[in-house]
Amino acid sequence: MTTATATTTALAVRSGGARQLAGTGTLLRFALRRDRVMIPVWVAVNALMVLSMPGTINGLYGTAAERADLVRQMETNSSLRAMVGPVFDDSLGALTAWRVGVYAAALAAVMSLLIVVRHTRDEEESGRQEVVASGMVGRRASLTAALLTAAVANGVLALLVVAGLAGQGTSGALALGLGVAGVGMLFATMAAIVAQLTESARLARGLTAAVLGGAFVLRAAGDSATVDGSSVLTWLSPLGWLENLRAFAAERWWVLLLIAGAAAVQGAVAYGLAGRRDLGMSFLPTRPGPAAGRLRTAGALAWRLQRGSVLGWSIGFFLAGVVYGGMTEGAADLVGDNEQAREIIERMGGQAGLTDAFVSAMVGMLGLIAALYVVASVLRLNGEETSGRAEPVLAGAVGRLRWAAGHLVIAFGGAAFIMLLAGLGFALGYGRDAGAILGACLVQLPAVWVIGGAAVLLHGVLPRGAVAAWGVAGAVLLLGWVGPALDVPQRVLDVSPFGHLPKLPGGEMSWSPVLVLTSIAVVLVGAGLAGLRRRDMTM
Repeated sequence: MTTATATTTALAVRSGGARQLAGTGTLLRFALRRDRVMIPVWVAVNALMVLSMPGTINGLYGTAAERADLVRQMETNSSLRAMVGPVFDDSLGALTAWRVGVYAAALAAVMSLLIVVRHTRDEEESGRQEVVASGMVGRRASLTAALLTAAVANGVLALLVVAGLAGQGTSGALALGLGVAGVGMLFATMAAIVAQLTESARLARGLTAAVLGGAFVLRAAGDSATVDGSSVLTWLSPLGWLENLRAFAAERWWVLLLIAGAAAVQGAVAYGLAGRRDLGMSFLPTRPGPAAGRLRTAGALAWRLQRGSVLGWSIGFFLAGVVYGGMTEGAADLVGDNEQAREIIERMGGQAGLTDAFVSAMVGMLGLIAALYVVASVLRLNGEETSGRAEPVLAGAVGRLRWAAGHLVIAFGGAAFIMLLAGLGFALGYGRDAGAILGACLVQLPAVWVIGGAAVLLHGVLPRGAVAAWGVAGAVLLLGWVGPALDVPQRVLDVSPFGHLPKLPGGEMSWSPVLVLTSIAVVLVGAGLAGLRRRDMTM
């Protein structure tokens, strides 16, 4: 009797577990279909960044003596260690892992958190999950499908990295590929936890991204203090774990177990939380907003919805400016007499003196990243519309253009604000030429606004394909980041609006491209708003 009871209980547990995962396969296929544009773009950009680096490094430091000298210089350059981490070997593979490993892991983390939040909390917030849950779908099926979608994306990225770098050393390529994918899954499970705790997808993305930013700061602080990644601060950061995996430099395979263990523990916590709350609810209560007063206009509502994002980007850009400014002199010393490195910096920053060219190149990188901000801010319109939250606003005495204008002012004005803060931070870190650096930062805005205008056009004319704006921003980022290092022809670089901007400081100021790009941005925004005004609202 006892044996029969135990058997029945075990079967019930297994049956209950199966019921909670019912429909996972269907939801996984649906998620992969929804992300058929976003995931390939993120994976391709990340993989190309990594796989292009061995050739770039070989062009810059073609001999073993030059690479060994680079390693010695990095040991005394704490500013650059804070940016890209310590070097553990002078092989092409090890230098590739040093130069792009942290950034590839950070991009994988961003991709993963976006995927998980989109297919969990976003679905609940929009009400679609309630419709799905009314069918034959288990309680934890959506969470499982979201994590599996992130696993597929990170798995493909890992395969591309391993296959592309195998020529530099199979074990090192395997370690780097698994490490980057592992960090991605670590933040996927972290996003899964945060999605259970918060009632807002926007807050879930913001909090997880804040943790990623904190991880980068901890790693940077630790690496600037030590030359071998042994700082306690470095070990407190998952990005520091990837460094200490030491791909292509006597790999520490046990670090992969640390990453996998942390991801597994976080996944178990997420599953536990998912089974202990009602659909649409959260463990952290949402503070109700004011019913009157500050929210009298659509613009005030847009500001309330996006003020946290603006604050986070502002702090990040100011700190990035300080770091870039502080490393300017050290970077010039590191380049030294290396003609290839000098040519790449001059292609990115112009033909002025090396220091001015480096400042221009770093300011250009900040402009490329600001394009990601403006796309995210513009697409908040799309999120408000598809979730149904825009409908009650538009049902009152608020027109579509007035509603959209509130968000667009924050998107385009916010881009100007964060670039201004980046310039102030850069001037503070560098300690000189504040006016010239501020001018160099602000001249990036027309190109940033063109990318924002493309997002407005996509949302207004093709709302279901608005996510393609991320592909536009990703392609521009790839051209600006990797193109000069690969000696891509200028006509290809000119596809990006950033390729037409004057190279400041040091270069000659030309107003023609600034005015043309601004006009293009105005036309794109106008066309997008015209499309929004004429089409039906999507649900």
